[in-house]
Amino acid sequence: MSQLTKRAIKESFLKLLKEMPFDKITVKEIVEDCGINRNTFYYHYADIYDLLREIFEEKAEQVMRLDSGFDSWQEQFLNSTLYVLENRKSIYHIYNSMDRRQLENYLFNVAGKIMTEYVKKEARGMEVSEDDKAIIIEFYKCALAGNVLQWLDGGMKQDPEEFITRMAVLQEGAIQNMLKTAERKKES
Repeated sequence: MSQLTKRAIKESFLKLLKEMPFDKITVKEIVEDCGINRNTFYYHYADIYDLLREIFEEKAEQVMRLDSGFDSWQEQFLNSTLYVLENRKSIYHIYNSMDRRQLENYLFNVAGKIMTEYVKKEARGMEVSEDDKAIIIEFYKCALAGNVLQWLDGGMKQDPEEFITRMAVLQEGAIQNMLKTAERKKES
């Protein structure tokens, strides 16, 4: 029953998020929409931010489960960007609210997981320190998430597949070169 209640709360919240900005949604509106009382909401969530955090964490996990079969960071990142497009109105309601930290955390989390998986795969068989891998991962995590935030800021006008493909072409081999440089540095 508890999972059904949480699902109802999430569905009501997401429904409201399509209709109004995040910072205008209240617990009262959520509980009225899903037919529970306030105490039930607070039994499951500390506040609306806690609810939003859980939703983003679940979405990030879903994206990573789906992405495990992809060969490149581009495919993984495009897949996660498509989620943003499919939920454009809701994402904008969060993005344009007073507190966009949850959305930014989601983007950085997904970008970090994608780059961690990709860099570790590319570094197999190489003598690269964990510290150097972490620097490469952090660099590309920030680049990817930052580009999505810029894309959101610009109104999501550019086709994400076109942009991500172009970015991949321009940086082709860069991660491998960074890993080779790190490996040479370690040898000397």
